Amino acid sequence: MSPTAAQRRIIAAADPVTGRLRGAEAQLTALVKRGLAFRHPRPPHDHFLTPAGHRIREAAEAPDEPGAPAVPDAGAAGGVFAARVGGEEAVPGGDAGPARLREVRGAWQGLLELRRMTHPDGSTDRPCAWERSHLVRAAALALEAAGHRPAGPDGTGGYRVRATPQPEAVAVHAPDGAALRDCAATLERAGWQTGEHTEPRTRARYLLASPRKV
Repeated sequence: MSPTAAQRRIIAAADPVTGRLRGAEAQLTALVKRGLAFRHPRPPHDHFLTPAGHRIREAAEAPDEPGAPAVPDAGAAGGVFAARVGGEEAVPGGDAGPARLREVRGAWQGLLELRRMTHPDGSTDRPCAWERSHLVRAAALALEAAGHRPAGPDGTGGYRVRATPQPEAVAVHAPDGAALRDCAATLERAGWQTGEHTEPRTRARYLLASPRKV
């Protein structure tokens, strides 16, 4: 059964990174019964979207026009935060503008809080379920929050994070070997495991990164 209009509004208003929900207790309980949210067992017992709830939220945000860009736009209408994966059009005010820096810092702190609240041991040193279901966005957020510069619209000048056919792995490209190693160090500190590989056709070096489980 699909969620009601009121429940969809609650889902749409969820925190874009942590999935934390706000709304009437009856509506939140109904979302839990539908498998779209869960109530955290620790005080203050906040409610969060499940992966199924996140999918409904993202489907509602998806652009209707065919041929829309596949990479998230950090300056999307409505102010919804999206980590820069590299290759997007320039963000108004610049990548390093004060507003953008505040958004990135807030998103990263929110993600650490989600790790703390969803890991049974309360740890923040390894990725959580949300990151495993949003690999590209999660890896890009770790890089951007650490101060790495995303690539410009022409794909140069910074990192690029892309999906791969491998389960639970993303490819990270950088302008040179030093930048690639810096990206690897950042991701490892953020709880990812990385390895360098060579693209057979171009011989370019890139990282394969996957969320650490323990």
